[in-house]
Amino acid sequence: MKKKILIIFGTRPEAIKVFPVINELNKNKKYFDLKICLTGQHKQMLNQVLDFFEIKPHININVMRKNQNLEELTSNIITKISSVIKKIKPDLVLVHGDTTSSFAASIASFYNKVKVAHIEAGLRTNNLYSPWPEEINRSLISKIAQIHFAPTLIAKKNLEIEGINRSKIIVTGNTVIDSLFITSNKIFKLNSIKKRLEKKFSYIKKNKRMILVTGHRRENFGKDFENIFKALKYVAERNKEIIIIYPVHLNPKVLLPAKKILGKVKNIKLIKPLDYISFIYLMHRSYLIITDSGGIQEEAPSLKIPVLVTRKNSERPEALKIGSAKLVGTNSKIIIKNIFKLLNNKREYKKMIIYNNPYGNGKAAKKIVNFLKKKNF
Repeated sequence: MKKKILIIFGTRPEAIKVFPVINELNKNKKYFDLKICLTGQHKQMLNQVLDFFEIKPHININVMRKNQNLEELTSNIITKISSVIKKIKPDLVLVHGDTTSSFAASIASFYNKVKVAHIEAGLRTNNLYSPWPEEINRSLISKIAQIHFAPTLIAKKNLEIEGINRSKIIVTGNTVIDSLFITSNKIFKLNSIKKRLEKKFSYIKKNKRMILVTGHRRENFGKDFENIFKALKYVAERNKEIIIIYPVHLNPKVLLPAKKILGKVKNIKLIKPLDYISFIYLMHRSYLIITDSGGIQEEAPSLKIPVLVTRKNSERPEALKIGSAKLVGTNSKIIIKNIFKLLNNKREYKKMIIYNNPYGNGKAAKKIVNFLKKKNF
């Protein structure tokens, strides 16, 4: 009898990371009856990824409402996902990472006595408010899940410290590397895609080094984002031979200060959020990446690009340990110092070029699905 699996997700990063698992499950239809449910936590940005990866959801509970707070979002997802679970009656619910969608879906599964498997399990900063609310989300999912797909040995150790039985933990690598390899192959093997992207970003001249910036974390709202943006402005105004590209998050708490501080700097280009394939192309073109994103810390070592992390702590200690990423926080002076060090010192730059990515080799999804084939649940 086929195992009925329900995958639940709602954000663009989740879609990117669960796609390889969906792909592998669809290759094994004789073993699995797969259903895909969206919460709709992201809409436009999520749809871009769904279209690119040809993911066709069976259900969309469409939970987002204007000015909805976390309490309302969480309770809304729990209620609606519970109805979905009662209707589908899955043998296993698969969730990913640390989003509100994943946390609420796990609670709903628990209330309906359905087992949960957690992809990207075991990431920790051990600070409940950083990142917020992601740290508590993933910690609580671990209390509910019966299967833990940890991306690294450090993540596995975190779970063991919390009392999770090691027989329930499987180290797989991170599925984001699977997606990175799949997407990179499409870009550089299909000449039509490559030419389209080159035309789209024709303003990036080959003789100029490009710094790619992202920023969206709630914990950086306010003064911290202002400090980051002031650092970028200082660097750009004193080095006309670089170009800084910043796809700005649409949240007004990010967008408004970015426009105010960076909008008139000639060699800083503020652009709208990008579709996934365009972003991967820009990563390949980058000399340096400055980010508060977790996924980029995992992807960049495979592309041999240094990363400066604008956060006070990180749940990706592997990148910090091997030196492919450096935690610079949100102090303007520290950010400026580290950017100039990488721009002006080739030896320091080369130290951050890593040849073995600790987050995987592109085979995480196969490991996950091979385990599920053998597992009785």
